Amino acid sequence: MRTAWYAISAVIGLGFAAPASAEDLIQIYDLAVRSDPTLREAEQTLYATRETKPQTRALLLPSLDLTAGTRYQQDTTSGSSIFGSSMSGGSRRNDTYDSRSLTASITQSVYNRADWIRLGQANDTIAQVEAEYKASRIDLMVRTTRAYFDVLRAADAVRVVEALQRANERQLEQSRQRFEVGLIAITDVNESQAAYDRSRADVITAKNDLNNQWEALRRIIGPVSVPLARLGARLPLTAPQPNDINAWAMAAIKNNYDVIAAREASRSAKKQIEIERSGHFPSLDLQAGYDLARTGAEFGTDRDTGFVGLTMRLPLYQGGSVTSRTRQAGHNFRAAQNRFDQVRRQVLNAAKDAFRGVISSISDVQARQAAVVSARSALESTQAGLEVGTRTQVDVLNAQQGLFQAEFDYLNSRYHYIINGVLLHQATSTLSRDVLVKSNAWLNPEDTVLPPS
Repeated sequence: MRTAWYAISAVIGLGFAAPASAEDLIQIYDLAVRSDPTLREAEQTLYATRETKPQTRALLLPSLDLTAGTRYQQDTTSGSSIFGSSMSGGSRRNDTYDSRSLTASITQSVYNRADWIRLGQANDTIAQVEAEYKASRIDLMVRTTRAYFDVLRAADAVRVVEALQRANERQLEQSRQRFEVGLIAITDVNESQAAYDRSRADVITAKNDLNNQWEALRRIIGPVSVPLARLGARLPLTAPQPNDINAWAMAAIKNNYDVIAAREASRSAKKQIEIERSGHFPSLDLQAGYDLARTGAEFGTDRDTGFVGLTMRLPLYQGGSVTSRTRQAGHNFRAAQNRFDQVRRQVLNAAKDAFRGVISSISDVQARQAAVVSARSALESTQAGLEVGTRTQVDVLNAQQGLFQAEFDYLNSRYHYIINGVLLHQATSTLSRDVLVKSNAWLNPEDTVLPPS
């Protein structure tokens, strides 16, 4: 019995060697960069927002217009003769002709307060969206890392419950043999049967969860079916450097892209107040052009006209809409300030939570590893007690269940350590491909998780 148990334990601890090499975290991330629709959306949003700068600048540059027209006319006129009499009903004239016109004009804004403010606002808006795009790239790293290790975690759960099922099956066979020779009661056989049936159901549930985690990963990388490299046995446990929670919190407030985006959004909203208030200010435009008019009328005249003009527009009253829009912009600005403060608090909290998560994960991994050793010793003692009659079959099954749970908790705690480290770098916006490379070095490409068929 002990020989069989050690073989099962070795399977859980070391895993099965796969003949094919696996995709690692970096390769999966590279697929995500090319395929993730969320990142593609953020990228196109950035490109679209950048176009606001030339559009705003165009309001301050000259505009050139060319207008051409042609018209066909038929005029019928009637009236008194030149002597004032109404002989023969007066004079009557019909004239059919066409006319053509061509006007070229150039308009230059001399002064428009709102347009100049919009030019500065465009810079704030672009800076906001650029920060949001950078945050999206970091978010993709986090989502990919989570999805990758969620697959590994679910695969570990399948491996553990399958090993537990095999152990329960062996225990059931031994219980039947001992019952046949009269060493145990039928209740012990029933307990073993119940434990085996539960483990079979757990295997079905675990495999279904594994398939779900694969689908979650495919939502990011696309319909790709490749084996994934498992986490190796070696996992260095190191505290964040610097090992100071306040230093990481201050770095998050200063560098986090979400904070930067919220700050730029607040600046843009503040400028919007002045843009709306500019509705009370005059605007001044300079216009110059040349107009050509040709007519085929019998008594018509052709005109060639050049013109230069300066136009001032001063809004006096617009039904209170300018004042209302100014108040509305003020409310939006205060809302943007509140969002900025909210994001700062969220980022500060996320940085501290991730830092504490890394520190606690180190202790948790070490404690879980020790718990596996203790659970294995407890199972061996319980099995020995069963052989001498001091322990029951239920005790063995419980100890066996405890060991497998301890094995899974240990594997799970290692993933928590990695994810917390990634979240800490996300909070400070220092997460990069190079950081993922360090985590990638802990994977074993010879031990794989195969995709569902």
